[in-house]
Amino acid sequence: MIQDVQSLFAAVERGELSAETAFARLQGLAVRDLGHTRLDTDREARCGAPEVVFGAGKTPAQTIEVSRALLEAHGRFLATRVPRETAIALLAAIPDAVHHERASCVTADRREKVVVRGRILVVSAGTSDEPVADEAAITARFVGARADVLRDVGVAGLHRLLAHQDDLRAADALVVVAGMEGALPSVVGGLTDVPVIAVPTSVGYGASFGGLAALLAMLNSCAAGVTVVNIDNGFGAGFAAARIAARTGSSQR
Repeated sequence: MIQDVQSLFAAVERGELSAETAFARLQGLAVRDLGHTRLDTDREARCGAPEVVFGAGKTPAQTIEVSRALLEAHGRFLATRVPRETAIALLAAIPDAVHHERASCVTADRREKVVVRGRILVVSAGTSDEPVADEAAITARFVGARADVLRDVGVAGLHRLLAHQDDLRAADALVVVAGMEGALPSVVGGLTDVPVIAVPTSVGYGASFGGLAALLAMLNSCAAGVTVVNIDNGFGAGFAAARIAARTGSSQR
């Protein structure tokens, strides 16, 4: 795309194109039409990270074509909620891609230089919450943050969490993932001044209503500084946390 933009500028300089025509063509370069999908190839310049592939509902062929186009445009891609059949096909088509099976994500990164800005800590209440927690961590890394995961520290054994208070305070942003009654984000929010992004999961017995109980508990948190994303939305939480970290954290190469 950079070469295309340079060619447009050169044509204007030579008088072969008017500025108005070049501007119209430049807008067209920001969209790549694949027929089934119109890729926003300018999103990284505007928002700091490329468009992400949502794998659910797409055919394997569509997911492969979109992923290849993003890899060509940006040197990397992230596909989330990828069915196993699609993941197998994607790995066959792009051999250097990585399947994060538990998180149902596939990634590839061919960039030579990567700048890491800030640190995210993803806090997972229980082992059953880890698919969502891993999706959050993978997303945060894709956006550009360092992301670690603190696993199985739910409120049923509070001492497990209290042993890691220094880790909580060292992060630039926290993603706290919990199902059942969803109490963990409130506890974490009461222990640190770090921004907390709460993720309710659909883990729980019948009266949890597929994560609705955890969602409502988190929305009604009495701890200051807790914000909430949708049920099982590890992607949204990881993306938001990485943006916070990019604004507040230090950079590493």
